[in-house]
Amino acid sequence: MLSPEEHYKSLISMYYAAPLNAFYNPVLKISEGSATVSCLITEKFHHSAGSMHGSVYFKLLDDAAFFAANSVDFEHFVLTADFRIDLLRPFITGTISATGTIVQAGRKDILARSELFDEKGRLLATGIGRFSRSNWKLAEQNGYSLD
Repeated sequence: MLSPEEHYKSLISMYYAAPLNAFYNPVLKISEGSATVSCLITEKFHHSAGSMHGSVYFKLLDDAAFFAANSVDFEHFVLTADFRIDLLRPFITGTISATGTIVQAGRKDILARSELFDEKGRLLATGIGRFSRSNWKLAEQNGYSLD
């Protein structure tokens, strides 16, 4: 079995192996029950009114909560079963960071919340999700390394 540090490193490797992240170029940090995802926002993330699209809020909030949840499951890939967000303020450009933390971990589901902040520490959005342990083994996921 992997140590917690090896597990977090493997989760980070799995995250970067996802093709979608080539567009976002995020930075992920994981510890037990917590994860932080940061991303530099430029105009390429804007909707037609000139600020960050809601899908970006969702991605970062979901990713942070997801990896907080998966930080405590060393065997199974968790799946987002339900996720709710509250968009609190628009954002134009700069670095934003979402931090996810576990609220409750049960046998089948893990509840995790996340908060998205700008560089000045202003809260941009919040999210809460339910993550279900799947039958997919982490060891079989692209990028998750047992070495």
